[in-house]
Amino acid sequence: MKTISWKIHLNSDPAHVFRLLTRPEGIVKFWSESAIQDNNIIHFAFPNGETYDGEIIKIVPYNEFHLKYFNSLVKLYLVASDQGGTDLTLINENVPEKDYTEVNAGWVSVLMNLKAVADFQIDLRNHNPQRTWDQGYADN
Repeated sequence: MKTISWKIHLNSDPAHVFRLLTRPEGIVKFWSESAIQDNNIIHFAFPNGETYDGEIIKIVPYNEFHLKYFNSLVKLYLVASDQGGTDLTLINENVPEKDYTEVNAGWVSVLMNLKAVADFQIDLRNHNPQRTWDQGYADN
């Protein structure tokens, strides 16, 4: 098992970023085609037809969000930056070795779209089930 770690600076404040990460109406703006929350479970649906029920493990408002996600553990940490905005750290633990390259690249895609949505209100995804990650499209 491997661990992925990424950092990104967002111009948006931590409260705004936290809402995007933790609320279904925020998640669908940058991450999945649909997200329905039922207690501590988020039902994700993706353009390629894949679904996953992610379990929320920990929430510290405006600072932390931990989620069981595709049989791994995703930890998101938000810190207000000294220049304004948010420094976000993503750590994805227990990623199977065979999936590491794809998952690592996938997080870059998700994080860059988060930045586009949070800072510029632009969704970079194509939303086309014929043009997904499975067919090699980065703008899935």
